[in-house]
Amino acid sequence: MKRKPVLLLTSVLLAAVVLGGCGKKEEQEQTSMLDDIKEETAEAEVEEETEAEPEEEENHDGMYRSELTNEWIDESLKDQRPIAAMVDNELTALPHYGLSDADVVYEIMNSTKNDRITRLMVLVKDWGKIEQLGSIRSTRPTNILLAAEWNAVLCHDGGPFYIDPYLANDYSANFSGGFDRVNNGKAREFTEYICTGNLDDKFEASKYSKEYDEYYPGAHYKFSEDEVTLEDADGVIDATEIALPFKHNKSTLKYNADTQTYDYYEYGDAHVDAGNNNQVLSFKNVLIQNCTFHQYDENGYLIYNCIDTGREGYYVTNGKAMPITWAKTGDTEPTRYFDKDGNEIEINTGKTYVTLVPDDGWDNLSIQ
Repeated sequence: MKRKPVLLLTSVLLAAVVLGGCGKKEEQEQTSMLDDIKEETAEAEVEEETEAEPEEEENHDGMYRSELTNEWIDESLKDQRPIAAMVDNELTALPHYGLSDADVVYEIMNSTKNDRITRLMVLVKDWGKIEQLGSIRSTRPTNILLAAEWNAVLCHDGGPFYIDPYLANDYSANFSGGFDRVNNGKAREFTEYICTGNLDDKFEASKYSKEYDEYYPGAHYKFSEDEVTLEDADGVIDATEIALPFKHNKSTLKYNADTQTYDYYEYGDAHVDAGNNNQVLSFKNVLIQNCTFHQYDENGYLIYNCIDTGREGYYVTNGKAMPITWAKTGDTEPTRYFDKDGNEIEINTGKTYVTLVPDDGWDNLSIQ
């Protein structure tokens, strides 16, 4: 924006006025002239600002908005179905690899034993970029139902026989075992990872399509065009730290005001991705669901009653938490989230953390 010529002309005219004389009439004329000059100068500056070229919009040619995050990604991925990988969350399994590439991360109770130890299920849309992800462990019936609502291919290593009738459903797509073993000095159960090329090989040897199939239910989350702040939402509370009632690993989400995301902590430390320069696992959105469950046996195996309606929860973003209700009406139906008036909520663009909190531990959930 160039203003120097205007300012130079103003200076010259002002000098001329000052040197022109000091009589009363002349002073009045000079004052009037000064006012005119100031007005013209201001108008010229405004005009130049108006004529400034607008900023160029970011070019998104060849890209589309991901149905998992609403972020711009390569258009070649548009019809590619995601994977949902079961990741061991025991302390011995740390550090994890590749979780910063996940678009959505679920954390749910894996067993009622061992202080209700949790397991992670991570959804990755652009799975072709995976170099090392895991370590990979067994699955549970709940995970099969949650993966199905994304039409994702579930990647795991076996599981209790309770999973068999769920895996037998036509909508269920899964790869069990046979991923790479990495010599990390740990027991064998902690050494299996999805590595470069594994998924391509699995798809080629399977009956599954890499693209969405007839069981794909369509768009999942409802993303907002504008930034959701929750400032004026009914019942909104501050949410700078969320302590989940998982005694074993003490899962905690802490709001990072600099990045406006929630950093994930467990076992007392920030979760880092050893495969990506120890990047901290963080999320723009947090969805918390109060959910009942059924325990199968004395070994602690269970299934969440994740097909349900009208149960309470929270949507958390930008340091605030809003009470919500949630509903999932069928095996492949996406879980939907609603405000107090029954309207489906809109969430922010970015990665999402989802947790199903057992209903008998709901009162121990801490949001502050």
